[in-house]
Amino acid sequence: MDGHDGVCTLQYESHSTTIAAIQQPLTHGLAPYSSDPGASIKSFNGKSCRLTPAALLILALHVPGAHAEEAVTPRLSFAGFGTLGVVHSSENKADFGATVLVPNGAGYSHPWSADVDSRIGAQVAANFTPQLSAVVQVISEQRYDNSYTPTIEWANVKYHFTPDFSVRVGRIVLPVFLVSDYRKLSYANPWVRPPVELYSLIPVSSSDGIDASYRVQRGELTNTVQATHGYNKAQLPGGGTVSAKDTWGVSYTAEYGATAVHATYHRTKLTLDSVKPLFDGFRQFGAQGVALAEKYDVNNKPHTFIGIGARYDPGRWFVMGEWGLTQSDSALGKRSAWYASGGYRLGQFTTYLTYAQAKVQSNMSDPGLTVSALPPFLAGPAVGLNAGLNALLGSAPIQKTLSVGMRWDFARNTALKLQFDHIRIGAGSQGTLINIQPGFQPGGKVNVFSATLDFVF
Repeated sequence: MDGHDGVCTLQYESHSTTIAAIQQPLTHGLAPYSSDPGASIKSFNGKSCRLTPAALLILALHVPGAHAEEAVTPRLSFAGFGTLGVVHSSENKADFGATVLVPNGAGYSHPWSADVDSRIGAQVAANFTPQLSAVVQVISEQRYDNSYTPTIEWANVKYHFTPDFSVRVGRIVLPVFLVSDYRKLSYANPWVRPPVELYSLIPVSSSDGIDASYRVQRGELTNTVQATHGYNKAQLPGGGTVSAKDTWGVSYTAEYGATAVHATYHRTKLTLDSVKPLFDGFRQFGAQGVALAEKYDVNNKPHTFIGIGARYDPGRWFVMGEWGLTQSDSALGKRSAWYASGGYRLGQFTTYLTYAQAKVQSNMSDPGLTVSALPPFLAGPAVGLNAGLNALLGSAPIQKTLSVGMRWDFARNTALKLQFDHIRIGAGSQGTLINIQPGFQPGGKVNVFSATLDFVF
């Protein structure tokens, strides 16, 4: 934290990341990391910063292991956050969306869409004893059925066996990305949204189960290991579900000063029930059809994710990047993505540049059934099945995106962001676009403009 003319920049380092650029007025303070709503944090230059609701929200969201022994009496705390956004896409035969779990976005459905990034969230946290706490977070955003029905993002109980070892049970954030803890808290991120190339690899953000976190401090170096086990299920636009059971993973985070490094490995058994009719059809075509179904069906198939990310944020500027890889013995195949981003802060303004890429490292087509060997009355259905299989394989995203943006913290706890994305989609791919319409041409270029107002309260 730096003090400048009576204002200090609160820069908090959580178990998995560093959150910066929240400015607070100076006041006299209490102990660091206190859960007292009137508490403050000492700055590195000896001054202190009162924790406004914005800072309290950041701490509540991202301090799962922070000195639970300092909580003395049971108490409740409330915090909220939100984004009002609008997005324009130059593509008129498909939609740009932040996730594949929604039915539409900007482009074909709406030249200007307010659905892509807009959301509102609220969180209630309770400290029952110095060791026992609980949190519930509810978010309203565009869903698979195009509604804004509120959903429970987090709902878990946490127990600190020691100040550095804790266990949570319930609905818990999946710690797969560098900004997993606050991927939906846009105010805490420099961009309008996390790069879709990488974050679409794991579109779900939480799971139901248990996790354990253990922290080791060595001087200025903090090491945190987190193990998770659980399951989740998500509804898909147009019907069907995607479910992941027996999900387990291990994540490691190292923090040293302004540097944070995050690495993770997660494995699950994935089922995509919307493709079941397709592969049931293949199974009616003898040994060849059965072999194709066994190779590509997404039914309780192992699915792994490996990711690594790093950030350096000394205050005036930042650089960060992540890389991830998913692999499945199914039509989902092997996919990878990465991004690199950097920015510079000058007063209330932050400018940033991001480059992201998504690739497919498995086949995007297959000859399918040998139609010429079939009798005429079966040739037609076989051609349809082959077309369905290749449409599924070809839906894997290949694209490169160059993004430039600006953030303006023009008011307390409020930030305006503008971002321009130039997307180059790979040949034969639809990229990360959704709601593909007849006449869409794979490949090509798409320009996306976004404006958002992020706030916390």
